[in-house]
Amino acid sequence: MKILKNPIFLVFCLIALFIYFASRLALPLPSWIYSYVNDFLCMPIVLSLSLAILRFIKKTDAIYAPLSIILIMTTYYAIYFEWLMPKLNTRYTGDPIDVFLYFLGAILFYIFQKRLL
Repeated sequence: MKILKNPIFLVFCLIALFIYFASRLALPLPSWIYSYVNDFLCMPIVLSLSLAILRFIKKTDAIYAPLSIILIMTTYYAIYFEWLMPKLNTRYTGDPIDVFLYFLGAILFYIFQKRLL
């Protein structure tokens, strides 16, 4: 579970939590922060947690997520949160920029995952 102690992962989680609580407290931040930063951080956080669980189950730090799995998970999130959920719940809105940010975050994870030891 070393991933969960990695500074990169911790900073991403702290930024996401700050934005979440800032929105709940109606703190005045630029709208692009509320709209896009957590979408960018989503996949690195989710993929890091998934990799940490897999490494825990397999009891080895030598496992890395292949690009194909990263792209499949990111595609699933994009379809679920940007296409399906907006059809089912008015709280959600589909945004192509969010899809781009999911994939950008996933690429960031792919590049840095070997540093998540």
